Amino acid sequence: MKAIYQEKYGVLGLEDVAEPEPGRGEVRVRVRAASVNARDWHVMRGDPYLGRLMLPAVMGPRGPRRRIRGTDFAGTVESVGAEVDRFRPGDEVYGDLGDAHGAFAEYVCAPADEIEFKPAGLSWEEAASMPLAGGTALMGLRDVGRVRAGRSVLINGASGGVGTFAVQIGRALGGSVTAVCNPRNVELVRSLGADDVVDYTRGDFTRLGRRFDVVFDLVGNRSLSDLRRAVAPGGVLVLSGGGTSRGRAQVFGPMRLIIGAQIAAKLSRSGPQIVVLATRPSRDLLTGLRELAESGRLTPAVDRTYQLAEVPEAIRYLELEHARAKVVITV
Repeated sequence: MKAIYQEKYGVLGLEDVAEPEPGRGEVRVRVRAASVNARDWHVMRGDPYLGRLMLPAVMGPRGPRRRIRGTDFAGTVESVGAEVDRFRPGDEVYGDLGDAHGAFAEYVCAPADEIEFKPAGLSWEEAASMPLAGGTALMGLRDVGRVRAGRSVLINGASGGVGTFAVQIGRALGGSVTAVCNPRNVELVRSLGADDVVDYTRGDFTRLGRRFDVVFDLVGNRSLSDLRRAVAPGGVLVLSGGGTSRGRAQVFGPMRLIIGAQIAAKLSRSGPQIVVLATRPSRDLLTGLRELAESGRLTPAVDRTYQLAEVPEAIRYLELEHARAKVVITV
């Protein structure tokens, strides 16, 4: 099969590799589409360098542990391993491979308890865009932020992959959503349901004189003290990733903010609750996303699509921050 293969940091190539065989509790899926996430370029570059020490199961000293990149996928079940009774050949499914990677390929094997039926009515590309980014938004707002009617939500990075899902999920849960983005994406986030939009080139959301029940930061470009200032008493600050290398190697990158937040969360006896998200493959999240999509309350926003051989270009496009919403690979 064809796959995007990597032996050392910064170098990707389209290679012929052996097709995977499903083990016990696994299904083999013919991939129809996969999506690109910030996770992919972080692992592809081994960036930031601190990640090579803190994530040894994913990043080795000279190259990633897993050779085939990509985590999000949508496709058709081709065969199932022993003890799999929920899925059968021909089923349309989607999922997130997590640290196993391998989605930028013609076939993947995935644990049957970590995938879900593809949302009816969505294209392969739309479905593939959802697992990691949509799951992160759903966990951050539903499970951690406990967003409901009457709660105010601010999303920093609202026009990105996670952000475009977060705007819609925040509204679907009944929250009042304020979106922070650059000026070219104001209309996009309004169309997704944002109640208010802050153009960060004209206004500083940490100095609006307003506080929010949930501040969901997806960028990592503000200090922890700035972010905490925007949270209402009794509210929660949710942090998830952020940052870009812009093609330059980093030592700490967004991990500086994340580590500082983890320390503050343990030591602080006052101020807002601080939560650093750690999203992992989850059928519960996939099921929640499917239900939202099938009810019409969640529609993936796809910026561009690329062919499998063009994955390096797709990652470059995402990394240099020209992308908005999701970038998807058609296989």
